[in-house]
Amino acid sequence: MLAGTPIGQVGDAPPRLAEELAAADVVAAEDTRRLRRLVTDLGIELSGRVVSYFEGNEAARTPALVEALVGGERVVLVTDAGMPSVSDPGYRLVAAAVEAGIRVTAVPGPSAVLTALAVSGLPVDRFCFEGFLPRKAGERARRLADLATEQRTLVFFEAPHRIAAALEAMRDAFGADRAAVVCRELTKTHEEVRRDALAALVDWAADGVRGEVTIVVAGATPGAGMATDPDSLRAAVAGLVESGMRSKDAIAVVAGQAGLPKRDVYQVVHIHD
Repeated sequence: MLAGTPIGQVGDAPPRLAEELAAADVVAAEDTRRLRRLVTDLGIELSGRVVSYFEGNEAARTPALVEALVGGERVVLVTDAGMPSVSDPGYRLVAAAVEAGIRVTAVPGPSAVLTALAVSGLPVDRFCFEGFLPRKAGERARRLADLATEQRTLVFFEAPHRIAAALEAMRDAFGADRAAVVCRELTKTHEEVRRDALAALVDWAADGVRGEVTIVVAGATPGAGMATDPDSLRAAVAGLVESGMRSKDAIAVVAGQAGLPKRDVYQVVHIHD
């Protein structure tokens, strides 16, 4: 069983969470110390055994948990916050349990993805979750270049010390005027929801950002607000290349912002060359 845990206030924990943890034969936890604090806050005692289950050991630990499930034991998986498997450990165990014919269910709980999306004020009828961006600047730029033409609202997770770099890369890929929302410390005492254009958010994040962060970015509007004459297209591509982006990725970004096929922008740039 996957069990959602609070992303902030313990009072947000679903009632079934305490019941399932107390009754579990095995509790697999991303951080056993945080589990102990949660159990104390919920006012319950664990009767089953506790095992750690995090990114570094989940591949090795999965077979034993599946064996326990096959043997009829009730296994509950919790991560530090939110739903297991969503940018957290859990996918391997779910896939292995399904393959073994084990019924997989969940205690639904808080989700930073849906909470941020709901409070963002951006369209929620269609969205996609992209998780964490690559740490390396080049890989990050290429990932965002692929998303430049995505018209659904985008949701990202990011580490606090990489927020400024991530927002800068989004500004370069999506355009300075693209609307975005930074949700910091959701549901916690110091919750902050900052709504602005990407350029303004880059300036805001320059001095550092603390806490857990979820970023929501408006989807692309084809051709909106960008000049499509050859000189403007060449200048836009050149600016991105000067910032460190590969020419191929820069062409893809500009094509997305201009609402043009990539081959058309490619021809404009290379005819000029």
